[in-house]
Amino acid sequence: MANSEQKRFDNYIGGEWIAGASYSNNVNPSDLADVIGEYAQADVAQVNQAIDAARAAFPAWSTSGIQARSDSLDKVGSEILARREELGTLLAREEGKTLPEAIGEVTRAGNIFKFFAGECLRQAGEVLASVRPGVSVEVTREPLGVVGLITPWNFPIAIPAWKVAPALAYGNCVVLKPADLVPGCAWAIAEIISRAGFPAGVFNLVMGAGRVVGETIVNNNKVDGISFTGSVGVGRNIATQCVARGAKVQLEMGGKNPQIILDDADLKVAVELAVQSAFYSTGQRCTASSRLIVTAGIHDKFVEAVAERMKSIKVGHALKAGTDIGPVVSQAQLDQDLRYIGIGQEEGARLVAGGGLVTCDTEGYFLAPTLFADSSADMRISREEIFGPVANVVKVADYEAALAMANDTEFGLSAGIATTSLKYANHFKRHAQAGMVMVNLPTAGVDYHVPFGGRKGSSYGSREQGRYAAEFYTTVKTTYIG
Repeated sequence: MANSEQKRFDNYIGGEWIAGASYSNNVNPSDLADVIGEYAQADVAQVNQAIDAARAAFPAWSTSGIQARSDSLDKVGSEILARREELGTLLAREEGKTLPEAIGEVTRAGNIFKFFAGECLRQAGEVLASVRPGVSVEVTREPLGVVGLITPWNFPIAIPAWKVAPALAYGNCVVLKPADLVPGCAWAIAEIISRAGFPAGVFNLVMGAGRVVGETIVNNNKVDGISFTGSVGVGRNIATQCVARGAKVQLEMGGKNPQIILDDADLKVAVELAVQSAFYSTGQRCTASSRLIVTAGIHDKFVEAVAERMKSIKVGHALKAGTDIGPVVSQAQLDQDLRYIGIGQEEGARLVAGGGLVTCDTEGYFLAPTLFADSSADMRISREEIFGPVANVVKVADYEAALAMANDTEFGLSAGIATTSLKYANHFKRHAQAGMVMVNLPTAGVDYHVPFGGRKGSSYGSREQGRYAAEFYTTVKTTYIG
């Protein structure tokens, strides 16, 4: 078994730590000289070994006692919370979130495990009368089976937690594939799980490239369901493959989330929620708002105030005190962000602030938060997900025009409005074509005990988190008793 003092971290398969077919460096985007460790890269044979281990463990685990299941999940949550500063530092090092944000994400992960420890004991069914005299009907939920969980790089501990915890709580066996960029937090979860009392094979960790590990999980007939968070293109391909072989699928994909600012908004509130939505976490959140749709009466004051507020945003090393925004996660993501900044300028949008690299004490992927104005709804920067600290302001005449523009997108994850009008707030709650609506709050920032998900091109399948997680991780059985 590898540990935090060695620099090599292995896969976890069938209750054992298994050396990878090869290893890959996990590098700190705040300091490219800081190598966090060498993490295993599984090959096809190892992925299939993990799936076989999960399949072998499923019959006993799926019918095991709920108290033991709950106790093990609670142990995981308690240890994560006890180690929040340590794990938060790891998260900040490997992904680039600021340390306070990283500690907050770790805290959320611990709370998720403890929430689902409770859900083990709250599973319920129904007893109904049949239309036939003397017959009763029971409706119950049973585990789905072996589930493949494929997680992204932007929330390296929270998203694995909100997939793994309900999967185990409802009696499934798990094969987890974390993003290749950020395997450290997933490995830390696996190491905690390995000591929490789960039988061998119930949880398995296989790290490595999506084209090897992810594709093998998706195409293996012994995997009953896939829960994926990531890009639209990969998600749609997974859906096609899963439907073809009859596997259940749950997808969380992209967003181009609108934030409406109406003339009657509190300007200070509107500026702060826009800055938080667009730029914090380096804009690397699927719920981030990169479309700021502003009505004409407040437009000029809003743009000026946001630009002024951006002057106080400190870009720097994620672990350095006082840093507001850490680095972009990788060179490839930085190149994409810079490419879209160039596209915005080519399309004729006005660059109000940012637009270039930031020099820091260490070599990293530091980008200034960037704001465009005088843009239109048909520009690429208004329609395509950038996934970086880049936002643009589009001026509209009134609320009706703002709502129409907000809904004019292939995505539908999160949508926000800043207004002091109860009339407009209530109308927006009903008519925004998004899975989550925020009123006078940032579009990014959600709770762990309520459903998460979107509409249109943002999500496919049932919701994640809270009690709604049961929709994916269980299957319904109807029993007739005469």
